Amino acid sequence: MFTRILLFSLGAAFILAVLLGPLFIPVLRRLKFGQSIREEGPKNHMKKSGTPTMGGTIILLAISFTVLKFANQTTDLFLLIFVTLGYGLLGFLDDFIKVVMKRNLGLTAKQKLFGQLLVAGAFYYFLMVTGHSTVVYLPGENVGIDIGWLYLPLVILIILGTSNAVNLTDGLDGLLAGTSAIAFGAYAIIASVMTQPNLAIFSAAVVGAVMGFLVYNAHPAKVFMGDTGSLALGGALGALAILTKTELLLIIIGGVFVIETLSVLIQVISFKTRGKRIFRMSPIHHHFELGGWSEWKVVVSFWLAGLVFAGIGVYIEVLM
Repeated sequence: MFTRILLFSLGAAFILAVLLGPLFIPVLRRLKFGQSIREEGPKNHMKKSGTPTMGGTIILLAISFTVLKFANQTTDLFLLIFVTLGYGLLGFLDDFIKVVMKRNLGLTAKQKLFGQLLVAGAFYYFLMVTGHSTVVYLPGENVGIDIGWLYLPLVILIILGTSNAVNLTDGLDGLLAGTSAIAFGAYAIIASVMTQPNLAIFSAAVVGAVMGFLVYNAHPAKVFMGDTGSLALGGALGALAILTKTELLLIIIGGVFVIETLSVLIQVISFKTRGKRIFRMSPIHHHFELGGWSEWKVVVSFWLAGLVFAGIGVYIEVLM
């Protein structure tokens, strides 16, 4: 019976996203909410300039309507929606500044960090009020350590780190939509096994919403999700890991996002200390693209890597 609800949630979110696409994309185009392509990026990306962005709104609406229909209104669900929409709003402001005010970098680093800390801090506060455990478990083991007050910086690190890592991955048509669908699919399975039905329904709704969005985001993309979608998805993924008590397992399930982030850090550190670049360009998906891979080959390869990481994560948590 519950499996049927999960499938209904996934299907409903997919259909909603598919139906919302033709309504939103022409509006975004008429409002000239087009993506500006940074000059230091791959030259073949310049042709994408003007493609409507802020399509993450489609994803958020599809998720919200589906969850309200199929899930029970519990504290965990409220916290998850709070982080998702909070980071989605932050991303929306960032996109709005880029496309309307024509400031290519959007919010300043300090403004974005403040917003991210504010939402993550409020999330932690409500977690503690509701008696959330500060024990951190080893992946696949029933062994944990109560880290007490150190759980605050851990929560902030997970939420901020995941939102920014997912944001970095949003660089090629369909790349983030596919990899995020895979990661949330893993959490739909994990939450189901852990008898956290509302978190499983939310995860299934995200899978459906991003797959529906992928109909319009696959190469060549008709719309980009923008920071509206990427920051929201990253925040939601981090919150899911915390609410399911799989904080450390997220490193494995989100392996693609971790690698993307590490590639940027390695590139920056190497260039500043040695004056040399390790990769042709970071994040690493651009490295392969500049190496002669087609955009579609890079995207599919990263989807497959995401499947491997998610499969390992589910195996560790569910089957071991």
